[in-house]
Amino acid sequence: MQESSKPAPIQPHQARKRFGQNFLKDAGIIQGIVSAIDPQPGEHVVEIGPGQGALTLPLLKRHGSLTAIELDRDLIPLLQQTCAPIGPLNLIQADVLNVDFRAIAQAQGGKLRVVGNLPYNISTPLMFHLIEQIDAVADMHFMLQKEVVDRMASPPGGRVYGRLSVMLQAQCEITHLFDVAPTCFVPAPKVWSAIVRLKPLDSQPDPKLLNALDKVVRAAFSARRKTLSNALKGTLELPQIHAAGVNPGARAETLSQTQFQALVMQFLALHGA
Repeated sequence: MQESSKPAPIQPHQARKRFGQNFLKDAGIIQGIVSAIDPQPGEHVVEIGPGQGALTLPLLKRHGSLTAIELDRDLIPLLQQTCAPIGPLNLIQADVLNVDFRAIAQAQGGKLRVVGNLPYNISTPLMFHLIEQIDAVADMHFMLQKEVVDRMASPPGGRVYGRLSVMLQAQCEITHLFDVAPTCFVPAPKVWSAIVRLKPLDSQPDPKLLNALDKVVRAAFSARRKTLSNALKGTLELPQIHAAGVNPGARAETLSQTQFQALVMQFLALHGA
C-alpha cells in the first residue's frame, strides 16, 4: 500500500501565559481590523505575533504575501501548514523586541505597515522599540489593552496622560479606532482591548531633540504628584522653566506638546546636548 504524502496534522496549540497569548476568534472583529488596515498591492506588511493565524490568513488572502514575527517556536509549523495553500509567508522566529525593522524595510525595498495583536506584557516597550525605528514605518495598526490605547491617545490633563502619550504623540498621529470585548478571545482576558492606528508625522523631530525630550519627560513624570519645579530638579531649574513660559507650579500631566517642546529648547540651551 502506498503511503500518503499528506503532512501529519498539527496538534491544537494551547495558549501560553508566559507569552501573553490570547487568541482572537471573533470573525467580525477580524474583518474590522483587516478593513482598517486595508493593505494594497506593493505594500510591505509585517505582522507581530501571528499566533494561530486569525489575522494572518485574511491578510494573506487580501494582500497575497506577508512577513510575520513569532516568538513561540511551537506555533511555526501550524502557521506554515495553514498558510501554505494561501500565499507566501515569511516567518521570522524571534523576540520582536530584538528585531531590526530597518533591516526588514531595506530588504523589502520600502517602509513597513506593521500590524498585530500585541501581548499586553510587552506593549509599552514595543511601542518605544518601534518609534526608535520610525523611519522604517509607514503606519501601525495594533490590538492592545484598552488602557494602553487610552494612555497613548490621551490629551494633556487626562488621568492617564504620561510619558508614553508625550513621546508617541511627538512622532505619530494616534487614532483609537474601536474597542474589543474579552469574549472575542480564547482564553478571554480580564480586560477590554482596543484597535489603534499610529501614523508617523510627515515632519519628524530631530534625533537630538527627541533625546532631549525623553530626558525632560522622564524627569517630569518621575513623580507625578510633584510640581515641575521639584520634579525637574537637576534637569531644569526655575529660570529655565520660567523662560519656557511654563508655570513651575504645574504638574507634568497638564503640559501640552508645545510646552514640552519649549522646555526641551531650554534644556538644550542649558546642557548643550
